[in-house]
Amino acid sequence: MPEDLGRRERKKQLTRQALVNAAVRLFTAKGYDQTSVADIAEAADVSKRTFFLHFATKEDVLLADGSRRIDLAVQAIAARKPGASIQEVLAEATRSMIADTAAGDLPSGLAALRAQLVVTTPTVQARVLHTIFTAQTRIAEALHRAYPQALDEVTAAAVVGALMGAISAAAVTSLQHAEPPERTRAAMQHAAEIALHCLEAPHLSDSTPKVSAR
Repeated sequence: MPEDLGRRERKKQLTRQALVNAAVRLFTAKGYDQTSVADIAEAADVSKRTFFLHFATKEDVLLADGSRRIDLAVQAIAARKPGASIQEVLAEATRSMIADTAAGDLPSGLAALRAQLVVTTPTVQARVLHTIFTAQTRIAEALHRAYPQALDEVTAAAVVGALMGAISAAAVTSLQHAEPPERTRAAMQHAAEIALHCLEAPHLSDSTPKVSAR
């Protein structure tokens, strides 16, 4: 039974990746608005029903691995080493997210396409902004749970918002300049380091005292 489950999961992942690859090709060749769900399904050699088993909307294909990256960040915070500082934990969380992006969305061209469409297509922009907000909320909640005596909910949200905003802005700018994947990854990491440097202030570098934004 476990072997059958593993085989089904692998097949599911291959189908999902085929849909993403087909969408990237079609969005690039035909244009986002001119490409339908039926077009993507046909190009991936699956039915529309199979498409909707993997993605709720066409916009979701552009954010195929977004939930997994949020999970990686939340897991990194939950699995922190005893005594780890807020900066250390967030650095590990961002490294995990950036590495996952560099292994998938950057070489596949999905990240570049998403960066292009987010400034030209309102429906994509709305979906991406919703995803970013969801990600920041989940990560901020995890950070607050990890350091309840050091960060209140508002401060945790501000810290995570600044960090995620820096990484996102650096990635979009790099991609819009058509920089290669390794340069974009470096830009994202550098942006994270800049944002994390701001946490070196005494009231955030210590995980003991309570900080209130009220």
